[in-house]
Amino acid sequence: MDHMKKYIHRVDAKRLIIMVFGNVFLGMGISIFKLSGMGNDPFSGMVMALAEVTGIAYANFLILLNLVLFVIEFFMGRKYIGAGTFVNAILLGYIATFFHNTWLNLLGEPQLFWQRVVIVVIGVVVCSFGVSLYQTSNVGIAPYDSLSLIMKNNFPKISYFWHRMFTDALCALICFLSGGIIGLGTLVSAFGLGPIIHFFDVNFTKKLLAKSTKANSDSISMT
Repeated sequence: MDHMKKYIHRVDAKRLIIMVFGNVFLGMGISIFKLSGMGNDPFSGMVMALAEVTGIAYANFLILLNLVLFVIEFFMGRKYIGAGTFVNAILLGYIATFFHNTWLNLLGEPQLFWQRVVIVVIGVVVCSFGVSLYQTSNVGIAPYDSLSLIMKNNFPKISYFWHRMFTDALCALICFLSGGIIGLGTLVSAFGLGPIIHFFDVNFTKKLLAKSTKANSDSISMT
């Protein structure tokens, strides 16, 4: 109850709008990675692979999996739950699917290796921008993203980086075992997104949020 009161107090329309745009760009980035055919971020790649195995549409499977992960977040990381949790858990898959279908209709699948590499690079930038907007707005963390934060809370002597690496590595392994694509996109997502997200945090998102009428005094520590 106390958490909910604090949450309602700190949330304003501007942060909600930034969070929504962040999820749109994140979904766009996921769709670009998928278009490259060189692998997605570990979690998205795992979801796509498992969806393919089960015959369930990616967006629908993502919601089902998020329901399971949300139970963990609800009982062990309730302070991370907010509007962003539900927007990400419910809509991200549909946003990614929409953009992927759009790229296929407009551009078709890339045929040349250099084209795929360029698409991966674009995907990195777009994904990083989306993550920066969505997470820094601090109005709720997606069920999967909350796992490493919950682990950090329970095992504080281990840095957030290693908790995140563990969850991402596990997702990549499941993706591989399920017949999913592990490639350049996967490696870049696992190791390269952090610095670019930080760049957007410092040079864009935090400056944008600083202009908001309400400052967020309960920022979630990622370190």
